[in-house]
Amino acid sequence: MKNILVQKRFEELFDSTKDVKISEPDSLGTQYVDSASWLKWATNVQNLLLRVFGENTPHYKNFLNVFNGFQRYPSQFKNAISVFLAAKEDYEGEYLFQLDNLIAGEILGDFVSLAKITLKEGNKDVAAVLASAALEDALKKYASKNDLDVNDKVMQEVVSALKSKGLVSGAQKSLLDTMPKLRDYAMHANWEKIKSEDVSSIIGFVEQFLLSNF
Repeated sequence: MKNILVQKRFEELFDSTKDVKISEPDSLGTQYVDSASWLKWATNVQNLLLRVFGENTPHYKNFLNVFNGFQRYPSQFKNAISVFLAAKEDYEGEYLFQLDNLIAGEILGDFVSLAKITLKEGNKDVAAVLASAALEDALKKYASKNDLDVNDKVMQEVVSALKSKGLVSGAQKSLLDTMPKLRDYAMHANWEKIKSEDVSSIIGFVEQFLLSNF
């Protein structure tokens, strides 16, 4: 999901490309980009790309290559704009976040599959831990995707945050009310309080939640 402030910053930097001045041709017909206005624009773009995409992505790396090799030629400025526009397009299309969600869904799906196998083999307690971990991570990732700050929150607080924003409702909301208690039983080794049916319930919920949201 797009962040309003990030989207606004992309628009501002796109508009400010016109503030980067290019000189009139000299006697040899060569033009140069004004170094001060270029440096201001490029630094702002570099900061945005680093924060949104990370330093190991093509968007950031390609922009950094242009920046490091910049010799004030207008063609290099056009290359920098092209990289910036590619990043802007990917952000606006939410392609980055779709990929993140897909990867997250696959990883969590593996946890759920392992929990199902473990439960079938009679290892209820291990299955409970795997399923509970997958559930908690799925809820936090879903909350973060919807701009909720839940990194240091306990599961009950995550559930409350999702409910308050209307991100869970109906039967899903009712089922979630019981999940934090089961999660706590599993994570604190209160095995006698967890039944196989409880573990199956967690697994079923996570499977449906991943299908709906990842």
